[in-house]
Amino acid sequence: MAEVLVLVDHVDGEVKKVTTELLTAARRLGEPAAVWIGEGADTGSAKLAEYGAEKVYVAPAEFNDYVVAPAAELLAKLAGDASAAAVLVSATPENKEVAGRTAVKLGSGVLTDAVDVSAEGVTEHSIFGGGTITHAKVTSGVPVIAVRPNSVPAEESPAAGAREEVSLELSDAAKGAKVTDRVVQEKGARPELTEAAIVVSGGRGVGSDDFSVVESLADSLGAAVGASRAAVDSGWYPNQFQVGQTGKTVSPNLYVALGISGAIQHRAGMQTSKNIVAVNKDPEAPIFELADFGVIGDLHKVAPQLTEEISKRK
Repeated sequence: MAEVLVLVDHVDGEVKKVTTELLTAARRLGEPAAVWIGEGADTGSAKLAEYGAEKVYVAPAEFNDYVVAPAAELLAKLAGDASAAAVLVSATPENKEVAGRTAVKLGSGVLTDAVDVSAEGVTEHSIFGGGTITHAKVTSGVPVIAVRPNSVPAEESPAAGAREEVSLELSDAAKGAKVTDRVVQEKGARPELTEAAIVVSGGRGVGSDDFSVVESLADSLGAAVGASRAAVDSGWYPNQFQVGQTGKTVSPNLYVALGISGAIQHRAGMQTSKNIVAVNKDPEAPIFELADFGVIGDLHKVAPQLTEEISKRK
């Protein structure tokens, strides 16, 4: 069975959830082989094996001293040496660039923002703000596929996880853009927005920069907090939490939209959520067109009641 390379997303040796999802998808296409760049493989390899990685390729930490190009060169080399069936990465802005560069080096095709992958290598995509579902397949070369987080449910499947150190002489071109400094972003207790299984977002209906009604509901659910473009543009919430076409794309199991009208710009960033709950005073709000459950009412009255009920049931 041919190898399917999975680029590992990790922070300080902790494997991100999206990688376990990619390994699950990879098992449909062949034998998963994780590609770890940097430090922390000693602690992270066990989890990769738990979710199906038969092999773990470990590249030197120096690869992280440069921007995206080394990862692409590494993936292309490994894919060529192993005659890989496919290469899977998470659909982050950085990794989508890695995917594109890798496909060019392999002379193959790249598919981005996939929300599902079949055993035949056919990918599913939600486009035009979620209004259309399309399917695509790379017809020549090794498919390079970027998959959105929370699109494929992660399933455990214990495997060998055999570690293999890899080395590669980077080209001068790959060293053209060097990382000169890194700033650690402070993390709160809430999960990361793009990886959260539950997201609670607030929009124009919140009415001010007091997002406590949104945050309280999110905390009761163990959810991440998001915001619409209207809320961010008004200065009510930091822009790194914006969900939408010009913000972040999320695909959680549950998405709660509080005071969000559901304009196409916002829908493009959350359309693929498994379950959508909307609270809005306007019965004609477009968000109700895609909501699985809708409440017509004032979010400042509805959300606290919901938070209270959730707290009672814990």
